[in-house]
Amino acid sequence: MNYVIRSIRADEWPAAKELRLTALQDPVAHLAFLETYEEAVARPDSFWQERAAGACEGADKAQTIIAEGPDGRWVGTVTVLLEEPGTIDWAGFPVERKQGHVVGVFVRPEERGGGLTEVLFDAALEWAWARGAERTRLIVHEDNGRASRFYRRVGFVPSGLVVPLDGRPDEKELEFVLERP
Repeated sequence: MNYVIRSIRADEWPAAKELRLTALQDPVAHLAFLETYEEAVARPDSFWQERAAGACEGADKAQTIIAEGPDGRWVGTVTVLLEEPGTIDWAGFPVERKQGHVVGVFVRPEERGGGLTEVLFDAALEWAWARGAERTRLIVHEDNGRASRFYRRVGFVPSGLVVPLDGRPDEKELEFVLERP
């Protein structure tokens, strides 16, 4: 594998924006992400700058990790958020333990199948474990079979927590967790 796996820098927000907009155009984006391409493309540059600064190298509450190809092109990404006990998560559930929360997983289609997603996940987990996370979790749409199979393959298991989707009462998302080794 000829990729550099690393955290983004705050000034790299244009590349982070480009990769996110590409991800939101993926055929399963409606299952994988809570925002649409139209919503994201309408956001001002200040949003992307703040997002990158909050999850860049040295940030302590989140980290966006990318896979950079030999030509410098970003070909994959994952973000891990650090959730603290005693807080409420984005879906309204209480956070009971210090945990990582993996979001924004994307690898360009032409780069899939070679183990890159696993490498990105390893880096995300390493970051979360180094900050004292007791477990790492992620939320996956019940119909996103490709993602569910991958998460199971790398050790995540369903916790039993079901997350309803606002405005979509017939759909739900499932929490998968991985306990710290």
